[in-house]
Amino acid sequence: MVAARRIGLDFDNTLITYDDVFLAMARERGLTAADFAGRKQAIRDSIRLLPDGELSWQQLQGQVYGKGVARASMFDGVDVFLRRCKQSNVPVVIVSHKTEFGHHDPERVNLRQAALQWMTAQGFFEDYGIARENVYFEGTRQEKIARIAQLDCSHFIDDLEEVLTDPDFPKNIERILFSEGGANSVSEPIMVCPTWRDVEQQVFRDAA
Repeated sequence: MVAARRIGLDFDNTLITYDDVFLAMARERGLTAADFAGRKQAIRDSIRLLPDGELSWQQLQGQVYGKGVARASMFDGVDVFLRRCKQSNVPVVIVSHKTEFGHHDPERVNLRQAALQWMTAQGFFEDYGIARENVYFEGTRQEKIARIAQLDCSHFIDDLEEVLTDPDFPKNIERILFSEGGANSVSEPIMVCPTWRDVEQQVFRDAA
């Protein structure tokens, strides 16, 4: 691990949660019953059982990650973590694997612009001091990993194990898997954190 902290963060399902948006928009589109309750995976599994369920699910994703992003929220504890970084003068970069447009969004919402607008509304640039130029959107996973290596991060937090375990992921970066349900199969050197409070404690564990 490099000596100075420079925190790299994934975006989708790491900083931002879409669970409530998926549920609301699935109900609005008649893909689930009005009293259906569940998170993203449960909603996906239910919709896939419908006729043309896979297409319906992909179309729903296009809507959620497009115009639905404005209705999404931060995971609990992200705000506290970002304030800690700002107060500690620890630079933060965001590196996201995100295409410019969704494959099944008839409205052709620019996903990257929508994400930036959400970050602006949440105070990422003004309140938490993240430089707008330190937000990177990459078209493929390999481009994302190459960008992370280029930025010389000390830590990277992601919700996808396959990113952190990719053979090309830099070995000198401390890898943190954000997984609300935990992850039994992940072994060192990856640290699993089920909450953002755990992420904060791990990143700043040796702080004075």
